[in-house]
Formats: sequence, structure tokens, C-alpha cells
Amino acid sequence: MPHAHVILNPAAGRGAARRAKDPVARAFRAQGWTVDVFETEGPGHGSVLAASAARNGARCVIAVGGDGAVHEVANGLLESRATAALGVVPIGSGNDFAKLVGVYGHDVPRAVARMATARERRFDAGRVMNEFFVNSLGFGFGPAVVRTRNGMPGLKGFLSYLVPVVKTFATFRPPLLEVKADGFSERGRMMMVEVCNGTTAGGSYRVAPDADPSDGRIDACLIRRVGLFRFLVALPRVMRGTHVGMREVAMVRTTRLEIRSPEEPLMLHLDGELREPGVHECTVTLECGCLNVLVAQ
Repeated sequence: MPHAHVILNPAAGRGAARRAKDPVARAFRAQGWTVDVFETEGPGHGSVLAASAARNGARCVIAVGGDGAVHEVANGLLESRATAALGVVPIGSGNDFAKLVGVYGHDVPRAVARMATARERRFDAGRVMNEFFVNSLGFGFGPAVVRTRNGMPGLKGFLSYLVPVVKTFATFRPPLLEVKADGFSERGRMMMVEVCNGTTAGGSYRVAPDADPSDGRIDACLIRRVGLFRFLVALPRVMRGTHVGMREVAMVRTTRLEIRSPEEPLMLHLDGELREPGVHECTVTLECGCLNVLVAQ
């Protein structure tokens, strides 16, 4: 009988994940699975629980929550070099990773049913400063929006992404960045550099519409400094994924990316989790096929 080792972030979805604890367990049992549910107790605990599950022989580890929960569980599995398969029941605001595995927009019973019949697939994972990311890593405007959003906990749904974007733009100063990859080098003030393993970032933005998490490459989207009007024009195009032809945009597909910020320390996000490491440069690398993932059919 298959067994689900569930790691649930009770704070995800503004507490919706806590209320989903019993429904998730019932849904797996209805599929003929046994199940254990473990709740995280704070930042980083999901990684600890996932690593422990891997050491104890777990075959399927299910993250219940948003992209932050997925990020922590994936890091626990990756650091453990585990063969356990990562599954997702999305209860969050953005749920970008859920789009990659075919459970985005499904309620708990349907998401669990799709995980219970999913097939395993090997995904790549990016790495920077000894931390993995499975969907996207961002510099510039992206992490600035995350910081703004973290200070506006009352927003819900689509507004929780649109309002922080507009508010951040009002005070945002594009940093001077140097970006290097094989066959590519650019230095200048940039709105953002989003390094993608998946197609979307920030919930509604198709930043890298042609990205494939299993192709052995990361897709980096560079957006050079733009004015307010051009920015407002670009937003809906990024949502549709049609921004790649704009003159302010450069797309780079690579396995390694070097980022340097000569004027100020880097601020970045990994799968939507804010990081301020106090360094001026970093190197983004890719580990191919390192993560076993349950993908709904």
C-alpha cells in the first residue's frame, strides 16, 4: 500500500493549510494510501522534516502549502540526495510550482487524486550560495516586490501580487548589475533578472514561457531599466509571456550565470523566499535531473 509522508505549512494560504490538514489525510486514505501528516513550526522546519523523512525511507513526500513550502521540502530532499518523490497539494497564493506538476487550481480532493495517480519525473534544480531553488530565483525588482508584499499581509488573491508590484515601482531604483553566461555578457541598470527553472514567477507572470524544468538549462530573463509608461505596457505582456520580443528584454538559456552588483549588496528571492546575504556577487548553477517529482497525468 503506498504511503504519503505529508509536510504541511499551517500558515500557508493565510491559515487555509491548517484547516486542510484533516481533509488532506482523508483524501489520501480515500485513494487507498496510508498517510502521516507533519506540521512545520517555523521557517526552515520543512527542510528538516523532509530530510528526516528521506533518512527514514519515505518514498513520497508531499508538500502542502505554497511555493515557500515546496522550496523548503525540496531543499530537504536535495540536500539529503534522497530518491523520494516530491508531490504538491497547493494551498498558497502564487503556487508557481503547482503549475509545473499539474495540480494548479485544484481543490484538495482533486489535487490529492492527481498526486495519487501521478508519474515520477526528474526535474533539474538551480543552486546559489548553497541553497536550491526549483522554480525561480530573482534579483532586482522581483525580491523588492517580495519585501513589499511581506509588509502587506492583508492582501489576498490577485491583488496580493498586483498591488505590491505597483507600490514597489514607485520607489524602486534599478540596480547596476553585471550578468555573465556562456556567450552573453551585459552591464547596466536592470529592472530585474529572473532566473527560471519553471515558466511562471510571482503567481501570474509568465517570465520564461519556454522554460522546461527537465531540459538541463535555466532560462534567465533580463529586463533593462524602463520608465513608468513602458513598465505599465510591459506588465500584461509578461502575464501573457509575450514580452520576450521587447527591446528592453534579453532571454538567456544557460547552465551557469554570474551576477555582480558593484554598488550595493545583492537582494534576491528563491522561489519567492527573500534573502539578503550581504554579498555583491554570486554564481547560479544547475544540477540536472537531481529531483524526483510527482507529475500529474
